[in-house]
Amino acid sequence: MASPSICRQCWSRISLRSSQVSHTPAIRSTQANMRRRLASHETRRTFFKAQEKQQQSAAAQQKPSNDQHGTSQPQLARNNLFHSFSNSPSPEIRRRAAFMKQNAYCSHPSHQQTRQSDGPIDLEARKGGSLPPAHVRYECPDCGIPVSCSEEHFVDDYEAHLEVCDVLREINEDDHDLRSGRFFKEFEYPGPQLDEAQINMTNWDTLLYTREFEAINDERMMRQVTRLLTYPVTIASVLHELSPYSMRGDGRLTTEGLKSLTALRYTLHPPRSGAGTDIKGLRPNPPPVRLFILGARAESSLPREVWIQLVHLFPRSTFHLIFIGPESMANRDAEFPLPPRTPSNPFGAIVEDRLSSQLKISTYVEYFHTIHDAQHFYPYDPYFDAFVLFHPGLGHPASSHEWANSIHAMLETKVPIICTGYTDWDMQRDIKWVKDTVGGEMDILLEPGENRFRSLRWDLNDLDPQDVSAGNYGVWAFRGKRYEAQTRE
Repeated sequence: MASPSICRQCWSRISLRSSQVSHTPAIRSTQANMRRRLASHETRRTFFKAQEKQQQSAAAQQKPSNDQHGTSQPQLARNNLFHSFSNSPSPEIRRRAAFMKQNAYCSHPSHQQTRQSDGPIDLEARKGGSLPPAHVRYECPDCGIPVSCSEEHFVDDYEAHLEVCDVLREINEDDHDLRSGRFFKEFEYPGPQLDEAQINMTNWDTLLYTREFEAINDERMMRQVTRLLTYPVTIASVLHELSPYSMRGDGRLTTEGLKSLTALRYTLHPPRSGAGTDIKGLRPNPPPVRLFILGARAESSLPREVWIQLVHLFPRSTFHLIFIGPESMANRDAEFPLPPRTPSNPFGAIVEDRLSSQLKISTYVEYFHTIHDAQHFYPYDPYFDAFVLFHPGLGHPASSHEWANSIHAMLETKVPIICTGYTDWDMQRDIKWVKDTVGGEMDILLEPGENRFRSLRWDLNDLDPQDVSAGNYGVWAFRGKRYEAQTRE
């Protein structure tokens, strides 16, 4: 008879699994742990439901003036997610609409330019009229986002807006979905991976299936879960031995890339050493693999459960994630106050070492070339180190000067550098800047192209409503050039 704390469907799954395997003590203990987890999950669910009902009844008795201060959270149904930004039930989205109307400019060609265009695909390049710049005021009735200064300019430039209108409506509904108050089951991540269970890194569907995620049959839920997982999975897709990027398949991996990634894969996939828990089973452990994530912004504030998924993809390896950049602690001052700089901690590093037995995270609010010149991370090892740059803007006019010194320091280490971009144009601009800055002192490890594990959710630039991008859309890799000595007879 099923326990009253377990639903009938879960109990049927447990009974089916127990009938298909032999009842060894290890399996019986696994089933007992599963029952306890299900029971505790059902208890928490019942508690949160009761608490939610209590909060709803209390909110119904309160005056509606709470919404003016942004303290109430709307409850939106699944078929009621589309609202214009200015009339959104979410106070946060209404504040975002006000910010856009104060800072974003109309993209109609009759206005004067407000900034230097980023390329031929930038709508700013079309501008050349005599009208002064004007902020956006008119919201498109189809996507609900302010895109023009007036209805006349919106109708006149409607053909250009149609290219992104459907994407903007999708962004609108996804933003309201995050604030709908529903239960996000897609953010419940699975635990460690069994050594016998091999993962498939062909695409998002095969990866989530082989990692035993809960079935995600909704496109919106898939967009939400990939928005966070794109950061650790992008790293794993390049470094894993089952990487979809190879010399035979898509041909994006170069000869030099095979040399560098083979060294890292040798460390990340060690053979079984026969280690045990007793004194006879003690074995020397290799040092952790250091991943230097430079120019860290949003990735440094991700929930730590997201980064632990990287550990589960390499169950026999340990990692040390090092976030470096002046914005690496943005919006986290209340969570981790910056420690004072002392002789034992000269750069004021914030260390998180109790996340997992295989993961450690350190954060440095400093430029990499400053720490590199102090030889704080020496020595570098191509077998244990790698740099990761998530859409850094190497060639962007506003940020390229900040990378001028760091790019030379990274190439000196001869360590692989994995880099992503928001769009294909953004990625090609970064490549051109690196080649112009360092000349021929670099080797391409992974040819630029679309990232198989990019974020499926599109993002909106609040300063330019017509500008949409996807997190980690493209990926490529390079390192400092190595010169091999050759003997001549």
